[in-house]
Amino acid sequence: MNPARPAPAAAVTVVGIGADGWDGLTDASRAALSEAEVLIGGRRQLELLPPRCAGERVAWPSPLRPAVPGLLAAHAGRRIAVLASGDPMFYGIGRALAEEVGEAGALRVMPHPSSVSYAAARLGWPLEDVEVVTLVGRPAARLAAALHDGRRILVLSAGADTPGEVAALLRDRGFGASRIRVLEQLGGAQEHTNAEATADDWPDAQPHGDPLNIVAVTCRRAPDTPRLGAVPGLPDDAFEHDGQLTKRHVRAVTLGTLAPAPGELLWDIGGGSGSIAVEWMRTHPSCRAVSVERDPVRAARITRNADRLGVPGLRVVTGAAPAVLAELPPPDAVFIGGGLTTPGLLDACWEALPTGGRLVANTVTLESEALLADAHRRHGGELVRLAVAHAVPVGGFTGWRQAMPVTQWAAQKTLDTPSGANR
Repeated sequence: MNPARPAPAAAVTVVGIGADGWDGLTDASRAALSEAEVLIGGRRQLELLPPRCAGERVAWPSPLRPAVPGLLAAHAGRRIAVLASGDPMFYGIGRALAEEVGEAGALRVMPHPSSVSYAAARLGWPLEDVEVVTLVGRPAARLAAALHDGRRILVLSAGADTPGEVAALLRDRGFGASRIRVLEQLGGAQEHTNAEATADDWPDAQPHGDPLNIVAVTCRRAPDTPRLGAVPGLPDDAFEHDGQLTKRHVRAVTLGTLAPAPGELLWDIGGGSGSIAVEWMRTHPSCRAVSVERDPVRAARITRNADRLGVPGLRVVTGAAPAVLAELPPPDAVFIGGGLTTPGLLDACWEALPTGGRLVANTVTLESEALLADAHRRHGGELVRLAVAHAVPVGGFTGWRQAMPVTQWAAQKTLDTPSGANR
């Protein structure tokens, strides 16, 4: 919570409600709604309440998230009850309210079974073995990162069009044999399965079903579709590129050295094809990245690669570093894959890191290698050379072809990081 904003005088109660409406609520949830002076929720949710809930009814505006502080402030000091779909703390409004209200005791959450719980129960799928992807307010492209042969996915729909969007994405990514089942109005009197088919058989003119639905996907990869693993080091041809690409084996080492952790932010400087930023974000759904690329053509290519590989949230900044770096949020890690000889770039990236932040820089030129050797002398860390050779035909035999060796400097910024001598 922002310390400059006072907390509401009265606690905010968040009540989860399902398609079964008032009848599906516990006595405690009904009491909280009946006693509230202000009832906030979606229009559909507010219509589920009986007249005995006499509080002032306020429908959420669109967009919802920016409106939360103003609505709470406008009704401060009154008993507020907020309606949420299913479990408010599972991809629901509960998160935004918790971030706003903050203190223990200021927010009371009364959950209802989520649509995911209902879907798993109907399908007989153990929840711990299911991937959940939400497309509510998010692009369908983010589903691509979860596609692995044999995996089960539950997709939280944005509306009646979502099943068709899911089917189209599965076909486009080589998963057309995947089975889709659409479950509507889960937990309510109108609960039913609208359709079940493979993505390949899903009709383009599929009639729109109920907007309150969840899509169950059993993934099946076509035999000729490239297999994309869950760890860094995707095949080079998984990326669209013009040669400006951190190659597969070096990329795997680089990501291992960067060591992404959930929630962390990476600056990818000299993005090229965006391969480092894309694979950083694929390690965990909460990982974030900004790819800085001065060439507009390459910047557009990075965006396409991010969409294709399931991380459409990758932010691409078209501009030259270090000039554009001042506009970016502070990083947890920085990768420099190009532009090392730009005056001031390496020092600017180092200064931007907080204590504990990591910097990794790769180069194949002698000029940039000299800069990395100097950085190693001043800041410590590790200086390594990576060499990869590939077997190729040599006449009727086979020999090794050596790729250009890559010099890599990696360092972590600490309170006692030396500024003038190697550790």
